Amino acid sequence: MATASKHAPAATPASYEAALQELEQLVAKLEAGDMPLEQLLTQYQRGAELMNFCRDCLAAVQAQVKVLDQGVLKTWTSDER
Repeated sequence: MATASKHAPAATPASYEAALQELEQLVAKLEAGDMPLEQLLTQYQRGAELMNFCRDCLAAVQAQVKVLDQGVLKTWTSDER
């Protein structure tokens, strides 16, 4: 029984902190273990997206710190994620 996707693509989090908070809530739901299988898979995929977003944010900040540590000052923008 194939079904079409019932959900729109999830929005990009507004910030690292928002993504982390959503991820923590998601983990709590997954650990509860009372989700139907289809919803479990969807939530797992969202968790993977959030983890990638957080990883990208941290990498951008790490790159900026490296630049600052080298004594080269430049303006950091969120586009560098």
